[in-house]
Amino acid sequence: MLSDEELLRYSRQVLLSQVDIDGQLKLKASRALIVGLGGLGSPVALYLAAAGVGELHLADFDSVDLTNLQRQVLHDTASVGMSKVDSALQRLAAINPQVKLVAHRQALDEDCLAAAVAAVDLVLDCSDNFGTREAVNAACVAAGKPLVSGAAIRLEGQLSVFDPRRPESPCYHCLYGHGSEAELTCSEAGVVGPLVGLVGSLQALEGLKLLAGFGEPLVGRLLLVDALGTRFRELRVKRDPGCSVCGPAHG
Repeated sequence: MLSDEELLRYSRQVLLSQVDIDGQLKLKASRALIVGLGGLGSPVALYLAAAGVGELHLADFDSVDLTNLQRQVLHDTASVGMSKVDSALQRLAAINPQVKLVAHRQALDEDCLAAAVAAVDLVLDCSDNFGTREAVNAACVAAGKPLVSGAAIRLEGQLSVFDPRRPESPCYHCLYGHGSEAELTCSEAGVVGPLVGLVGSLQALEGLKLLAGFGEPLVGRLLLVDALGTRFRELRVKRDPGCSVCGPAHG
């Protein structure tokens, strides 16, 4: 059940008929893994903690740098030099002490990643490189866990949901294959802060929909964000029957 304090804290979203008490109880009983606590992971972690997701698993092996603060709003100037996970633990505990926080301060190798994914109900990929996204996707497919994947660079963002529990859902590999050989990072190409905030906020929204069981998740659809012209486009994405990750021959 929800305590009087919880009913008050979450009253504005409990008022929504799509959430209600049942949805809030589902959030309280849920566990989510956030991979990456940077520009995307910041709003994801903040909003999921504030919304009352019962257990947040935080994974990042990096430390806070001064150049992060332009967009990674989970951290502040006093956090520079601190582990991003430790910085996040402080901030999230201050926002909502009722949420259980689980720290993963080391890079997740294949075995650790598999265990981390198996321990939660939902994974939100907020990483900034293709290799990590591929590894997280493979772990989610193997464990049958839904994945909310976001990306942003320069003035462009992307967002989709991959849910292996649905037979029609593609996976990340269906969409991107083996990626690009010339992968750029924000440190090389740049990025505007509010764009990662927007994509990360949408990731958090998709996560809440999946955990509380309301709305239509972004499964089989890729949302493209053009920050320069403030335009949104949606592309339909089909499952690749020959996909080496989620196809019938995988595993």
